[in-house]
Order: sequence, then structure tokens, then C-alpha cells
Amino acid sequence: MSQPVRVLWFRRDLRLRDHPALIEAGDGGAVLALFVLDPRLLDGGAPRVAYLTRAVRALAEDLAEHGGTLVLRAGLPEEVLPEVVAEVEAESVHISADFTPYGARRDQRVEEALPVPLVRTGSPYAVAPGRVVKADGSPYQVFTPFYSAWRDHGWRAPASSDPAAIVWRAAPSVELPEEPAHEADLPEAGEAAALRRWQQFLDEDLAGYEKDRDRPDLDATSRMSPHLKLGTIHPRTMLADLAGRRGPGAEAYRRQLAWREFYGAVLYFWPGSAHGYLREELAAMAYDTGADADAAFRAWQRGETGFPIVDAGMRQLRREGWMHNRVRMLAASFLVKDLHQEWTRGAAHFMDHLIDGDLANNQHGWQWVAGTGTDAAPYFRVFNPVLQGEKFDPDGTYVKRWVPELTDLPAAVVHHPWDAPVGPPAGYPSPIVDHAEERREALRRYQATRGERPR
Repeated sequence: MSQPVRVLWFRRDLRLRDHPALIEAGDGGAVLALFVLDPRLLDGGAPRVAYLTRAVRALAEDLAEHGGTLVLRAGLPEEVLPEVVAEVEAESVHISADFTPYGARRDQRVEEALPVPLVRTGSPYAVAPGRVVKADGSPYQVFTPFYSAWRDHGWRAPASSDPAAIVWRAAPSVELPEEPAHEADLPEAGEAAALRRWQQFLDEDLAGYEKDRDRPDLDATSRMSPHLKLGTIHPRTMLADLAGRRGPGAEAYRRQLAWREFYGAVLYFWPGSAHGYLREELAAMAYDTGADADAAFRAWQRGETGFPIVDAGMRQLRREGWMHNRVRMLAASFLVKDLHQEWTRGAAHFMDHLIDGDLANNQHGWQWVAGTGTDAAPYFRVFNPVLQGEKFDPDGTYVKRWVPELTDLPAAVVHHPWDAPVGPPAGYPSPIVDHAEERREALRRYQATRGERPR
């Protein structure tokens, strides 16, 4: 008697190892591996779509090595899944749970359209959003107590999924689209690349991570965020590897994974914060609009603000589809508090271009900087791009890597090239704003929003 067929619908879990939904689907059944080319997935910046395409291609190659086939279908999931189920007479559809607002709505539509059960097993998190809460059942809005509770809660060991033991089922498939044209130098995609990169980081950079992680000039971060975004590695796998290591580097990295889990939980409990204000009282903040504001926004996008550390970050984003986290904060602060633009505008630009663009992380990272999110009293934090550059890129190595106009400047003035003896090098713009003046203006607007007198 042939085995019953189960459909495994891949989404943010583009891997074969440590995959609970795969184990559940393959337990006593044949598995049809499916990826849906949802128009929503393909509606983004070219580097973002290109990297997704590479990860899907890598998954197809991994499946082929184990006798499987990745079936590709194009269209709306709520239309595609019932068609596939009917074709292969599947008895169930299996997924890793998606807790984002769009993902939850999409899965609800699919569930309502399916004639068979939609089975959720596992998630993109070590601890699924909603499980770590206060004693009274209410959610955390502050990271430190969340981190303590999250650690106390703990997580399961990596799941022992064996793709070689699965009976795979095939079906007709469309072709994977070609990558859109782009100028970005993208990293390797796929599960094998994720595991190689993770092992390299553990061997070479973890020990110094706590000290060096804020230094964009050192390339001392793991660069695992694109892999976590697409699920080519599970955070539980990473936490298991960290458990056997001691020292401040391992603890600092565990905290960074916890930040991802924290923001996932915040978005789960406050889905409106995906595009709206967590601190709604600050939605009335005055922001600049009009032609001048648009011109300033374009200068920020291009990396032509005249502030080297900001410009380096924005150019790195364009060329790599990625940006160092410290520089993300500086670029965000500059847009919101020096150029007085609404955080949602910058967040949308980042989401369109970042290959690791995770909705919860991105939106709440921006809200943290903008003072509208989870931080208790954040608005008075206005990053000075010159001082931040001097502190975290002391020799100007990072700036010179991405802003070649400044290559010949000495370190003493590379973060404020207007003070060079002959002024900024030819081709590099003068600062588009006066930071000290705009800092005062940002605080004035904040105080006015809260009905406070100027300090």
C-alpha cells in the first residue's frame, strides 16, 4: 500500500535539517516539497528578491541530492495550495508557523480554502512568540526582563530531521524565475552556506564578539541575519552550539538572538506596530514634508549627506543588501532626528533593500531609534554621527571602504572632512544639515508633542 501524501510548504524555513515540520510531514507519509512564488514575495528590491531566489535554488539542489524535488508554483497561496492538494490527493499540508501579521492572515486564508488540515509545527524562533510572558500573562515591553524570562523558559534541542530517510513525492513544477538585475555583491545563500558561515564565526570571531561587535571597520559580526531571515538555519541550532561555549562573546551573541525573539514577540502582541506607532502618543510628532524633505531623503538614500559614517552605511546597503547594525542605528537616527523624517519612510526603504529584512526586527529597530517603540525613555538619544564615527571607526577604515572620495584623508578628519585643511575632497558633498542645530530642533518637536516646555 502506498504511503499517504503530505505537502510540506516551505516559507521562512528553507532548509532540511532541524526542521520540525519536515519531521511531522514525513512521519509515516510521503512528502511533496512545495514553494509558492507568491507575488508578495517578489514585490521588493532587486537584491532582496535575488537573494531569496538563490536560497530557493539552493534548497532545490539540496533536495535533489536526497532524491527529492522542490515543486514550484506561482500564484496566491490560498489558490495554489488547494490545487496541489487535489492533484496529489494529499491528506494534509504542513508548515512552520508564521507569526507576522501578513503571514498569519495568509495562513488563515489558506486554512479556510483547504479541504485538509493545515498542520503548524515549529516556527522561525527558538521560543515561539506568545510563550514568554509575565506572571500575570501580559507581554513584555522591555528587553531585559524579557531576556531573563526567555532564558529561564529555555528551548528544545535541535530536531533530528534526516532528509535521506524521507520518501519524496514529485509533481509538475514551474521554473524558478531568473534573478532580477542588481548591483549588489550578495553572500552565498542556502543551508550549506549558512552552516559554513556559522562555523567560521564560531571559530574566528565569537571570542571577540562582545568587544568588537560595534566596530563596522573590523567585520567582526556573524552576518547570520540573512540566513535567519530565510530560515536556512534555525536559531535553536545556533543556541545549541553556543551552549557549549563560555565567555562574554557567547553571552553577547545569545543576547542578540534574544533581541530577535523579543521583537518577534512584540510584533505578535501588537501587530499594528508593523506600520504604526507602538507609543501612539508620539504619532502626532511633526515631520518635514515637501520637495526639500524629498531631496534630503534622496541624499540619504544615495549616501550623499556629507556625514561619512551615514553615507558609508547607505552605500553599503546599496552594494551588499546589508548594513552593520551599529551603522543602521546611526543612519536611522540621522534620518529621523537630523532630517526630521518619519521613521516609517526609512523603515520601508530598509525593508525594500535589506536581504535580512525581517519585519519585526526592522520596524522595531526603527521605532527604538525614533523613540516610538519599546525603549523606556529613548527620544533624547540623538546619535552624533561624527562622534559615533570616531568611536567605532577610529581609523576611518569602514568609511574609506564605502566612500572612496575620502580615501586620502587622515584619520583625524575623516569623520568631519569639512575640517580638512583644504576642505572636503572634490566630489564629496558638504553636510546637508548642522547636526547640533537639528538635534535641538528634534528635541523641541518631541517636547511640543508631549506638551512640555523647552529645556
